[in-house]
Amino acid sequence: MNEQDFLAAYDPHAYPAVAVTVDVVALTIRDGALHLLLIRRGEQPHAGLWALPGGFVRPDEDLVTAARRELAEETGLAGEPLRRVHVEQLASYGAPDRDPRMRIVSIAHLAFAPDLPDATAGTDADEAAWVAVAELTNRQLAFDHGQIVADGLERARSKLEYTPLATRFLAPEFTIGELRAVYETVWGHQLHAGNFHRKVLSVPGFVESTGASTERGGTRGGPRARLYRAGDARLHPALLRPALLRPAREETVR
Repeated sequence: MNEQDFLAAYDPHAYPAVAVTVDVVALTIRDGALHLLLIRRGEQPHAGLWALPGGFVRPDEDLVTAARRELAEETGLAGEPLRRVHVEQLASYGAPDRDPRMRIVSIAHLAFAPDLPDATAGTDADEAAWVAVAELTNRQLAFDHGQIVADGLERARSKLEYTPLATRFLAPEFTIGELRAVYETVWGHQLHAGNFHRKVLSVPGFVESTGASTERGGTRGGPRARLYRAGDARLHPALLRPALLRPAREETVR
């Protein structure tokens, strides 16, 4: 039998039905705190519970296109602002009983961007909100989204150690102090300003000077801070060498 005859006789209904969805762990920094985008489900199952933005992959979509569409529906982003959001695949979740409707496999994605707009609920949600990660313990999440969020946060925290991901949370030009604030916010640890500054500038390709400075000094006065931009490491899937380890991991390495 050739391939054409095989496909003509092939019956997909002879196999158990399986659907594919995407869920998005979208992170941003608002008011100095790490926030996660959540929606309150307006339909069953789990109506009324908070969940990650997500939905079924359409027949004409690849996975990342579906993830970006779901993110756009809850943030109102479109065009170039949406394309600037960093989106990467996180993991697959396919426990047989993770969704009561049918066998559904979710491909979770992680999204990062600075200054994402206020959330706007899509057609299948009653509400959408940016929720401080520190407050997540007070919310019951639908499906297995609690595990997906935990996995996403750990991925984000670990990637700050060995990739230039932190620059994705900042404007095109930033100070080392602003970069340090991203690390402190995502890691949940205060960092020594001088040591951090020295480590960042010692990593080839991490940041590069713009040659400019801020218009004024800090809140306590003092000299104006130098401005930097993301270096070549952002343009290539490169690892930071040496890595910037979390304080707890740095003690373990020592």
